[in-house]
Amino acid sequence: MPCFLVQIKNNWAAALGDPNFRKRLIPGCLLLISVLSSFPFFFQAIEKRNGTLLDDWILQRLPSVNLSVAIFVIIWTIGLLAIIRAMKDPYIFLIFSWSYVFVSLFRALAITFIPLNPPVGLVQLIDPLSNTFYGHAIITKDLFFSGHTSTIFLIFLTLKKKEDKILALAATFFLAILLMLQHIHYAVDILAAPAFTYLSYLIGRRIVIGKIGRNSRPESAEIFD
Repeated sequence: MPCFLVQIKNNWAAALGDPNFRKRLIPGCLLLISVLSSFPFFFQAIEKRNGTLLDDWILQRLPSVNLSVAIFVIIWTIGLLAIIRAMKDPYIFLIFSWSYVFVSLFRALAITFIPLNPPVGLVQLIDPLSNTFYGHAIITKDLFFSGHTSTIFLIFLTLKKKEDKILALAATFFLAILLMLQHIHYAVDILAAPAFTYLSYLIGRRIVIGKIGRNSRPESAEIFD
């Protein structure tokens, strides 16, 4: 068996040997699955609503360009990096899962109580992977706050290696620009995303760290250092 597979096996075996880890892993996974399963129904429902059209000073001064390919590449390159790191470090997976649940809850509440119509000049985003979570429908009113920005920023927060964090933070910055150039989101959607995401990360990390200490993790799991 290749060394990296052995390391993955050993790290997960060590983590699963900790009852506190298991107590957080099972409900975290169930909540995450529930959230992802509800996405298609929620987004299709909010798409039928009429909302407010914002007068966005920044978007008015930006051209409307189709950058779907570049957006797709950024999102799924960083997503793949996160998957690889989470496979090796169970604690990265656990913190991301809990944090993403809260990101999704905050976002669902924000979208529900702040209904917005899509920006003028919007170019529909073509992303066959992300569209799976929308029920293969075109969704344009999931605006405040940006889910794409939140997800990449959350990956930045949960990754540990310095090079990984730099890459994910740069990806968050460039993704934000591309989303506005394609007029997928208002500027306020982009600017609000990191704040809500950081709050969600603090809550998710607290839930995990509150029950799992340094001595209960495999040596390779550096998320708490």
